[in-house]
Amino acid sequence: MRVTLLGTGDTTGTPTVGCDCDTCERARERGVSRSRFSVHVANERTGESLLVDFSPDFRQQFLAADVPLPDAGLVTHIHFDHLDGLGNVYRLVDGLPVHAPNETDPATDESVAETIRDKYDYLEDRIGVHARDPFEPFETCGFEVRFVPVDHPPLLCYGVVIEDPETGAKLSLTGDTSYDVPEASREALADPDLLLADAIVPASLCEHHPIGGRHAGPDGVPRTFGTKHMTREGALALADDLDADRTRLVHLAHFYPADEAFEEPLAVDGEVYEL
Repeated sequence: MRVTLLGTGDTTGTPTVGCDCDTCERARERGVSRSRFSVHVANERTGESLLVDFSPDFRQQFLAADVPLPDAGLVTHIHFDHLDGLGNVYRLVDGLPVHAPNETDPATDESVAETIRDKYDYLEDRIGVHARDPFEPFETCGFEVRFVPVDHPPLLCYGVVIEDPETGAKLSLTGDTSYDVPEASREALADPDLLLADAIVPASLCEHHPIGGRHAGPDGVPRTFGTKHMTREGALALADDLDADRTRLVHLAHFYPADEAFEEPLAVDGEVYEL
Protein backbone atom coordinates (compact mmCIF):
# COMPACT_ATOMS: atom_id res chain seq x y z
CA MET A 1 0.00 0.00 0.00
CA ARG A 2 1.45 3.31 -1.12
CA VAL A 3 -0.15 6.37 0.48
CA THR A 4 0.35 9.82 -1.06
CA LEU A 5 -0.93 12.89 0.76
CA LEU A 6 -2.27 15.00 -2.09
CA GLY A 7 -3.90 17.61 0.13
CA THR A 8 -3.23 18.26 3.82
CA GLY A 9 -4.97 21.60 4.39
CA ASP A 10 -8.32 22.84 5.59
CA THR A 11 -10.97 24.80 3.71
CA THR A 12 -8.70 27.66 2.62
CA GLY A 13 -5.40 25.78 2.43
CA THR A 14 -1.91 27.10 3.13
CA PRO A 15 -0.82 29.46 1.75
CA THR A 16 -4.28 31.00 1.82
CA VAL A 17 -5.16 33.15 -1.18
CA GLY A 18 -4.58 36.82 -0.42
CA CYS A 19 -3.04 36.14 2.99
CA ASP A 20 0.34 37.53 4.04
CA CYS A 21 0.38 36.12 7.57
CA ASP A 22 3.70 34.77 8.82
CA THR A 23 2.63 31.15 8.31
CA CYS A 24 1.54 31.68 4.71
CA GLU A 25 4.73 33.62 3.99
CA ARG A 26 6.79 30.84 5.58
CA ALA A 27 5.04 28.27 3.36
CA ARG A 28 5.87 30.33 0.27
CA GLU A 29 9.50 30.64 1.35
CA ARG A 30 9.74 26.89 1.90
CA GLY A 31 7.95 26.11 -1.34
CA VAL A 32 5.43 23.87 0.43
CA SER A 33 1.67 23.67 0.20
CA ARG A 34 -1.29 22.38 2.13
CA SER A 35 -4.05 22.22 -0.44
CA ARG A 36 -7.56 21.00 0.33
CA PHE A 37 -7.73 17.47 1.72
CA SER A 38 -7.30 14.37 -0.43
CA VAL A 39 -5.35 11.11 -0.14
CA HIS A 40 -4.27 8.73 -2.91
CA VAL A 41 -3.88 5.07 -1.95
CA ALA A 42 -2.21 2.78 -4.48
CA ASN A 43 -2.39 -0.99 -4.38
CA GLU A 44 0.93 -2.05 -5.82
CA ARG A 45 -0.21 -5.69 -5.96
CA THR A 46 -3.14 -5.00 -8.29
CA GLY A 47 -1.99 -1.82 -10.03
CA GLU A 48 -5.16 -0.03 -8.90
CA SER A 49 -5.58 3.12 -6.86
CA LEU A 50 -8.19 4.62 -4.58
CA LEU A 51 -8.85 8.32 -3.89
CA VAL A 52 -10.14 9.42 -0.50
CA ASP A 53 -12.15 12.63 -0.98
CA PHE A 54 -12.26 14.80 -4.08
CA SER A 55 -10.52 18.09 -3.35
CA PRO A 56 -11.36 21.27 -5.27
CA ASP A 57 -7.59 21.26 -5.93
CA PHE A 58 -7.89 17.91 -7.77
CA ARG A 59 -6.30 19.12 -11.01
CA GLN A 60 -3.24 20.72 -9.45
CA GLN A 61 -2.77 17.85 -7.02
CA PHE A 62 -2.60 15.29 -9.79
CA LEU A 63 -0.33 17.49 -11.89
CA ALA A 64 2.03 17.90 -8.93
CA ALA A 65 2.09 14.28 -7.73
CA ASP A 66 3.45 11.29 -9.60
CA VAL A 67 0.32 9.20 -9.12
CA PRO A 68 -2.19 7.68 -11.55
CA LEU A 69 -5.81 8.73 -11.80
CA PRO A 70 -7.98 6.72 -9.41
CA ASP A 71 -9.83 3.52 -10.24
CA ALA A 72 -12.33 4.23 -7.45
CA GLY A 73 -13.11 6.95 -4.94
CA LEU A 74 -14.45 7.44 -1.42
CA VAL A 75 -16.33 10.47 -0.08
CA THR A 76 -16.38 11.01 3.69
CA HIS A 77 -18.86 13.91 3.82
CA ILE A 78 -20.42 16.60 1.66
CA HIS A 79 -18.48 19.74 2.59
CA PHE A 80 -17.16 21.34 -0.58
CA ASP A 81 -13.48 20.90 0.26
CA HIS A 82 -13.98 17.12 0.29
CA LEU A 83 -16.46 16.70 -2.57
CA ASP A 84 -16.36 19.46 -5.15
CA GLY A 85 -13.35 18.09 -7.01
CA LEU A 86 -15.49 15.20 -8.22
CA GLY A 87 -16.48 17.23 -11.26
CA ASN A 88 -12.90 16.89 -12.49
CA VAL A 89 -13.52 13.30 -13.53
CA TYR A 90 -15.44 14.51 -16.56
CA ARG A 91 -13.40 13.57 -19.67
CA LEU A 92 -10.66 12.07 -17.48
CA VAL A 93 -12.05 8.67 -16.48
CA ASP A 94 -14.81 6.32 -17.54
CA GLY A 95 -16.94 4.35 -15.12
CA LEU A 96 -15.45 5.56 -11.83
CA PRO A 97 -17.04 3.81 -8.82
CA VAL A 98 -17.59 6.28 -5.97
CA HIS A 99 -18.33 4.79 -2.56
CA ALA A 100 -20.14 6.83 0.08
CA PRO A 101 -22.12 6.18 3.27
CA ASN A 102 -25.84 5.44 2.98
CA GLU A 103 -26.96 6.74 6.39
CA THR A 104 -29.62 9.48 6.14
CA ASP A 105 -28.40 12.75 7.63
CA PRO A 106 -31.10 14.57 9.64
CA ALA A 107 -29.51 17.87 8.62
CA THR A 108 -30.01 17.24 4.89
CA ASP A 109 -32.59 14.42 4.74
CA GLU A 110 -30.16 12.64 2.43
CA SER A 111 -27.25 10.31 2.79
CA VAL A 112 -23.83 11.29 1.49
CA ALA A 113 -24.40 8.86 -1.39
CA GLU A 114 -27.75 10.46 -2.27
CA THR A 115 -26.30 13.97 -2.19
CA ILE A 116 -23.56 12.92 -4.61
CA ARG A 117 -26.10 11.37 -6.99
CA ASP A 118 -28.22 14.53 -6.93
CA LYS A 119 -25.38 17.02 -7.21
CA TYR A 120 -23.51 15.16 -9.93
CA ASP A 121 -26.41 13.76 -11.93
CA TYR A 122 -24.73 15.15 -15.06
CA LEU A 123 -21.91 12.65 -14.47
CA GLU A 124 -24.15 9.61 -14.42
CA ASP A 125 -22.39 8.24 -17.51
CA ARG A 126 -18.99 8.71 -15.82
CA ILE A 127 -19.48 7.66 -12.20
CA GLY A 128 -21.42 5.02 -10.34
CA VAL A 129 -22.33 5.88 -6.75
CA HIS A 130 -22.26 2.91 -4.38
CA ALA A 131 -24.06 3.41 -1.06
CA ARG A 132 -22.31 1.70 1.85
CA ASP A 133 -23.43 0.83 5.38
CA PRO A 134 -21.23 2.27 8.14
CA PHE A 135 -18.89 -0.36 9.62
CA GLU A 136 -19.69 -2.87 6.87
CA PRO A 137 -16.55 -3.83 4.93
CA PHE A 138 -16.54 -3.72 1.15
CA GLU A 139 -13.87 -4.48 -1.43
CA THR A 140 -12.43 -1.99 -3.87
CA CYS A 141 -9.06 -1.80 -5.62
CA GLY A 142 -8.04 -4.98 -3.81
CA PHE A 143 -8.52 -3.33 -0.41
CA GLU A 144 -11.04 -3.96 2.35
CA VAL A 145 -12.63 -0.62 3.23
CA ARG A 146 -14.99 0.57 5.96
CA PHE A 147 -16.65 3.90 6.71
CA VAL A 148 -16.89 4.64 10.44
CA PRO A 149 -19.01 7.42 11.96
CA VAL A 150 -17.17 10.29 13.63
CA ASP A 151 -18.31 13.62 15.12
CA HIS A 152 -18.50 16.71 12.89
CA PRO A 153 -21.74 18.56 13.65
CA PRO A 154 -24.12 19.44 12.18
CA LEU A 155 -23.43 16.99 9.33
CA LEU A 156 -22.79 13.28 9.44
CA CYS A 157 -19.15 12.58 8.70
CA TYR A 158 -17.07 9.44 8.50
CA GLY A 159 -13.59 8.22 9.07
CA VAL A 160 -12.16 5.50 6.85
CA VAL A 161 -10.31 2.24 7.45
CA ILE A 162 -8.39 0.79 4.49
CA GLU A 163 -6.72 -2.61 4.85
CA ASP A 164 -4.80 -4.83 2.48
CA PRO A 165 -6.03 -8.38 3.14
CA GLU A 166 -2.88 -9.86 1.59
CA THR A 167 -0.21 -7.88 3.43
CA GLY A 168 -2.11 -6.82 6.56
CA ALA A 169 -1.24 -3.15 6.02
CA LYS A 170 -3.75 -0.78 7.62
CA LEU A 171 -4.42 2.91 7.00
CA SER A 172 -6.86 4.80 9.23
CA LEU A 173 -8.21 8.27 8.54
CA THR A 174 -10.20 10.08 11.21
CA GLY A 175 -12.05 12.27 8.73
CA ASP A 176 -13.16 15.70 9.91
CA THR A 177 -14.03 15.16 13.55
CA SER A 178 -13.96 16.35 17.11
CA TYR A 179 -12.16 14.24 19.69
CA ASP A 180 -15.52 12.65 20.58
CA VAL A 181 -15.16 9.72 18.18
CA PRO A 182 -17.61 6.92 19.10
CA GLU A 183 -16.11 3.89 20.80
CA ALA A 184 -17.12 1.48 18.03
CA SER A 185 -15.37 3.70 15.50
CA ARG A 186 -12.28 3.89 17.68
CA GLU A 187 -12.17 0.11 17.76
CA ALA A 188 -12.33 -0.02 13.96
CA LEU A 189 -9.65 2.67 13.54
CA ALA A 190 -7.31 1.16 16.13
CA ASP A 191 -3.82 -0.25 15.53
CA PRO A 192 -3.10 1.34 12.14
CA ASP A 193 0.29 1.35 10.48
CA LEU A 194 -0.48 4.96 9.56
CA LEU A 195 -3.06 7.31 11.06
CA LEU A 196 -4.09 10.51 9.28
CA ALA A 197 -5.72 12.66 11.95
CA ASP A 198 -7.63 15.93 11.68
CA ALA A 199 -5.77 18.61 13.66
CA ILE A 200 -7.01 21.97 12.47
CA VAL A 201 -5.19 24.20 15.00
CA PRO A 202 -3.18 23.99 18.21
CA ALA A 203 -5.19 24.03 21.42
CA SER A 204 -3.76 27.43 22.32
CA LEU A 205 -6.05 28.97 19.70
CA CYS A 206 -9.25 27.74 21.34
CA GLU A 207 -9.43 31.03 23.23
CA HIS A 208 -10.15 32.70 19.89
CA HIS A 209 -13.12 30.45 19.04
CA PRO A 210 -16.53 31.90 20.02
CA ILE A 211 -17.29 28.83 22.14
CA GLY A 212 -13.71 27.96 23.03
CA GLY A 213 -12.53 24.38 23.26
CA ARG A 214 -14.10 21.13 24.41
CA HIS A 215 -13.13 17.63 25.55
CA ALA A 216 -10.27 18.77 27.77
CA GLY A 217 -7.72 16.15 28.70
CA PRO A 218 -6.43 15.46 32.22
CA ASP A 219 -4.06 18.40 31.75
CA GLY A 220 -6.98 20.71 31.03
CA VAL A 221 -5.95 21.19 27.39
CA PRO A 222 -8.88 21.17 24.92
CA ARG A 223 -8.85 18.29 22.47
CA THR A 224 -11.58 19.83 20.30
CA PHE A 225 -11.57 23.28 18.70
CA GLY A 226 -15.14 24.54 18.96
CA THR A 227 -17.32 21.55 18.09
CA LYS A 228 -16.09 20.20 14.74
CA HIS A 229 -12.36 19.55 14.63
CA MET A 230 -9.63 18.17 16.83
CA THR A 231 -6.85 20.34 18.09
CA ARG A 232 -3.29 19.20 17.52
CA GLU A 233 -3.24 17.97 21.10
CA GLY A 234 -6.53 16.14 20.62
CA ALA A 235 -5.29 14.42 17.47
CA LEU A 236 -2.12 13.27 19.20
CA ALA A 237 -4.14 12.02 22.17
CA LEU A 238 -6.39 10.06 19.82
CA ALA A 239 -3.33 8.62 18.09
CA ASP A 240 -2.15 7.36 21.47
CA ASP A 241 -5.62 5.98 22.21
CA LEU A 242 -5.57 4.11 18.89
CA ASP A 243 -1.99 2.87 19.31
CA ALA A 244 -1.01 4.14 15.87
CA ASP A 245 2.42 3.08 14.63
CA ARG A 246 2.83 6.38 12.79
CA THR A 247 0.72 9.53 12.76
CA ARG A 248 0.53 12.47 10.39
CA LEU A 249 -1.65 15.44 11.22
CA VAL A 250 -3.77 16.78 8.37
CA HIS A 251 -6.62 19.20 7.59
CA LEU A 252 -4.36 21.93 8.97
CA ALA A 253 -5.27 25.62 9.00
CA HIS A 254 -2.93 28.50 8.27
CA PHE A 255 -3.69 29.79 11.78
CA TYR A 256 -0.86 27.69 13.23
CA PRO A 257 1.85 30.06 14.48
CA ALA A 258 4.67 30.19 11.95
CA ASP A 259 7.20 28.72 14.39
CA GLU A 260 4.92 25.69 14.94
CA ALA A 261 3.31 25.30 11.53
CA PHE A 262 5.90 22.98 9.99
CA GLU A 263 6.97 20.98 13.02
CA GLU A 264 6.53 17.21 13.20
CA PRO A 265 4.13 15.50 12.86
CA LEU A 266 2.26 18.15 10.84
CA ALA A 267 2.02 16.99 7.24
CA VAL A 268 2.48 18.85 3.97
CA ASP A 269 1.35 17.94 0.48
CA GLY A 270 3.34 15.33 -1.40
CA GLU A 271 4.37 13.08 1.47
CA VAL A 272 4.48 9.38 0.54
CA TYR A 273 4.28 6.36 2.83
CA GLU A 274 4.79 2.68 2.05
CA LEU A 275 2.76 0.40 4.32
